Amino acid sequence: MHRKRPGVGETTGPRVFYRREMIRLTAADGHELDAYEVHPDGATASIVIVQEIFGVNAHIRSVVDRYAEFGYRAIAPALFDRTERGVELGYDDAGRTRGIELVMPIAWDPAMLDVAAAVDHVAETGPVAVIGYCFGGSIAWIAACDLPIAAAVGYYGGQIHGMINRTPKVPTQLHFGELDHGIPLDQVEAIAAAHPNVPVNVYPGAEHGFSCDARESYDALSAAIALGRTLDFLADNGVASR
Repeated sequence: MHRKRPGVGETTGPRVFYRREMIRLTAADGHELDAYEVHPDGATASIVIVQEIFGVNAHIRSVVDRYAEFGYRAIAPALFDRTERGVELGYDDAGRTRGIELVMPIAWDPAMLDVAAAVDHVAETGPVAVIGYCFGGSIAWIAACDLPIAAAVGYYGGQIHGMINRTPKVPTQLHFGELDHGIPLDQVEAIAAAHPNVPVNVYPGAEHGFSCDARESYDALSAAIALGRTLDFLADNGVASR
């Protein structure tokens, strides 16, 4: 069943109060990390947003804000805290270079402990989904295989092809750009062939990072279509906001 989303000029009902704050999470191995959380009143499901290689920057916080506006309790754990705290990088060459330097030492297992801490933190609200972008898109794939969540969505996760032998245990949806030079279409096609139950969406003319409005590669139409598909996918799989 598709959930109806408010359109232009429609009202969403009484004004909703949003609690926005930076919080501190503790992972199972004792590591403490920051997270940006927005908790709207009346939320009945949660989204864990997993960052790109640019940290929990202004864009990722805006993604958390956006899902909160749709009624979800949303949180973005700062996965770079294991390497360096307070990382907020821009989408220029310097930011990309620094992001790669920071992400390289991060192993999958510790990163998943941090994502699991965020999942545990919001689980009391209801079903939890993980949505990741770039580096986070690959994390979302692992979360679908390993974590007690209801659904997962990965945007242009460059390492998914390398984990093609892993099978998600929960409904999972993927999004890729047709012109993403870091993720060739033959890899995307291989993922789709290996996992026929996973919806794999490819956006014509879109590049890596097409969903990020802070990047030069932003594609507004593809981003809007992908967001709509994501929201419908979550609702269809029991992760409904209100």
